[in-house]
Amino acid sequence: MYCEITGQHSPSAKTVVLSAGLGGSGSFWQPQLAALGEHFRVVTYDQYGTGRSPGVIPSGYSLADMAAELAELFASQHIERCHFVGHALGGMIGLQLALTQPQCIERLVAVNSWPVLDSQTRRCFNVRQDLLLNSGVTAYVRAQPLFLYPADWLSRHASLLEQEEAHQIAHFQGMENLLRRLNALMNSDFSAELAQISTPTLALCATDDLLVPYPCSQALAELMPYGEWAQMSYGGHGMSVTNSEQFNGIVLSYLLMDGDTSESNTDPLNTIPQ
Repeated sequence: MYCEITGQHSPSAKTVVLSAGLGGSGSFWQPQLAALGEHFRVVTYDQYGTGRSPGVIPSGYSLADMAAELAELFASQHIERCHFVGHALGGMIGLQLALTQPQCIERLVAVNSWPVLDSQTRRCFNVRQDLLLNSGVTAYVRAQPLFLYPADWLSRHASLLEQEEAHQIAHFQGMENLLRRLNALMNSDFSAELAQISTPTLALCATDDLLVPYPCSQALAELMPYGEWAQMSYGGHGMSVTNSEQFNGIVLSYLLMDGDTSESNTDPLNTIPQ
């Protein structure tokens, strides 16, 4: 898979791997690169079958397959251990890695992720899937920002959204690839396995997320032995883009945190200004 490495290049620098959501593109993390790059070696990548990682997604594709592909990337880049930040689908990949290869992940930040798919998230995914199948790629791409960003942010960034829309249509991952990746995401269920994850994990959410209701992140943290949660009051599902300064501060505070994880901690990190 295609990847880019930025930030610190010192041999002693820790690595943080950033994994995008359903879009799959490493460019999603552009607002985080400078802030994280001051402290870490930063790895972004295009998930298999998206962006600059071309390929045909097979039927029966699963999160386990996505995690296995990422493990191969780790091996090729000599990444033995890292922090991992994943948005939605990316967060679920991180949970899968923490289950199957816990030695690889030092700290995990699961952004807008869940133990099992919420009814509201399923409703949104079904609508997006119907748009793709019945109205085509252009309609799907045009509707996507409605699920990701707050209304006032959409109003202020109309020109940027038009540019992004044209780019996404031109570089669309393919209908079959998207549907199979979406199916893998919708069928994921970690509710019975989260208690096995020993990786310190921050479940980060936004109160105004339309796509993934914020209680999903709270439930995720509560089911994990070393889970914590942080809740931003503004930003929508894509708060790493719409409220990047606060988002970056929360993520850095967690990744740079020193502390004993010998006891369960599910208290929210609400000491961080909202």
